[in-house]
Amino acid sequence: MRLRRVSSEEIAGFLDQGTAITGELQFSGTLRIDGKFHGSISTADVLTIGEHAVVHADIKVGEIEIHGRVSGNIEAKRRIEVRPTAHINGDLRTPTLVVEAGATFDGSSDMIPGRNQEQGERTREPKQRFEGVDETYRSGQICGLSGQIESKGLGPGA
Repeated sequence: MRLRRVSSEEIAGFLDQGTAITGELQFSGTLRIDGKFHGSISTADVLTIGEHAVVHADIKVGEIEIHGRVSGNIEAKRRIEVRPTAHINGDLRTPTLVVEAGATFDGSSDMIPGRNQEQGERTREPKQRFEGVDETYRSGQICGLSGQIESKGLGPGA
């Protein structure tokens, strides 16, 4: 399942290339950033980081699709999608994480499951971290990360 593609009519806000903003951003609907942003971002809805975007922020969203550069921690209630042109330096926390081949990711991922409806409480699985992994692999390209880490010739000796 992929995030639904939205037309320009469905995007509630847009920060184009050449735009630079510092501060706290809160919005509803769908927002696309193609410029530079520094601060914090919060929404229960959808954020798209465009291919030319440079974002330095801690981000809390419903869903996020990343094509550009992000430095900061990202927490998504539903889904994080990392596209081939993305570069992330920070920790990711979400129940569903998709990292496409070509993306770079330096950080840790925490795959948090949803609430257990019968018990009314959240269940947890162990954190998936890159501790003890070769630095080349840790900072390198990751392929097929969606609940598991799959190395495809990324570390020494691979």
